Amino acid sequence: MTDIIDCVVIGAGVVGLAVARACAQTGLDTLVIEAESTIGSGTSSRNSEVIHAGLYYPQGSLKARLCVQGRQALYAYCATHGIAHQRCGKLIVATDSSQLDALQRIRAAAHANGVQHLHLLDQQQAQALEPALRCTAALHSPDTGIIDSHGLMLALQGDLESADGLLVLRSPLLGGKVTGSPAGILLRIGGSDPTEIIARHVINCAGLQAQAVAASIQDVAPASIPGLRYAKGSYYALTGKTPFSHLIYPVPQPGGLGVHLTLDLAGQARFGPDVEWVDHIAYDVDPTRADGFYAAIRQYWPALPDQALHPSYAGIRPKLAQPNGPDADFIIQDARSHQIPGLINLYGIESPGLTACLAIADEVLHRLQHPR
Repeated sequence: MTDIIDCVVIGAGVVGLAVARACAQTGLDTLVIEAESTIGSGTSSRNSEVIHAGLYYPQGSLKARLCVQGRQALYAYCATHGIAHQRCGKLIVATDSSQLDALQRIRAAAHANGVQHLHLLDQQQAQALEPALRCTAALHSPDTGIIDSHGLMLALQGDLESADGLLVLRSPLLGGKVTGSPAGILLRIGGSDPTEIIARHVINCAGLQAQAVAASIQDVAPASIPGLRYAKGSYYALTGKTPFSHLIYPVPQPGGLGVHLTLDLAGQARFGPDVEWVDHIAYDVDPTRADGFYAAIRQYWPALPDQALHPSYAGIRPKLAQPNGPDADFIIQDARSHQIPGLINLYGIESPGLTACLAIADEVLHRLQHPR
């Protein structure tokens, strides 16, 4: 007899763990399968660890709605679960007058998204907050913060297991197919003890592998799977002490938010990510790319010393958009798109996926409970 389970979540990144936690806490028998040997080894642990306020995203988009909802939920979750975080705030800076219109567009988009606290500062006001900063004007977002992403994932895993959910590592999905009796999706799971199970619900939270996971399920039409592009982002750490106490972001660029300054919870500054379109997953950091970093950073921090940056780490964004094209929204795809009851695919969960993880989980749970 093949085991039957209520819900299988594929992928133990921050979004997969949040979704699995939500399912288990509603009483669904929930299993998370992860191909790697640890949780969150991909995009979830290779980002800026920023809690975003929800400033940039088009009104009505999933990114806008779920970021704002998720940010509020995430701060509350950190407080109740003792997760290290800091509401340090950030400045989005215009370094010349030609970028002032872009600041106004960001401000208008943020207000349309329901962001309550956002202040336009002139040069003197911005430099009163950050004396080392060079800018013409800035937007101050006091609700932006930083978080220990691994601590968050451990808390989500703990909640999952407290609700009798199960996480299995080194267990890649080998394939699947729809079954009629009993109704569900038959999954073939590899690893040291390969097995088959039938799941009434399958939630594909595989991040960079989400398209491949969907394609491995026989009955998923290829036309329903969106294209995927890899946008690599490298980070460089600052040698020595930073003069900044806020996160510093330039006006966004195509594919990303520009080479920004972020802080970790120990106060160490790092810069990035840049945007490098690649055709495979690799996390090496090319030391020669630092040359472009110096030029970008000195637009807003002219006093950056020579030889002050050293390679830190890199991440890959799962992009649905083409290079130089407009950013794509999250895709949370249910049976209305692929005609397979019980299957939900999450595609293009890049930034602000970490911020939005709890809200994404609520959205997925709502679709499970109210299929259309």
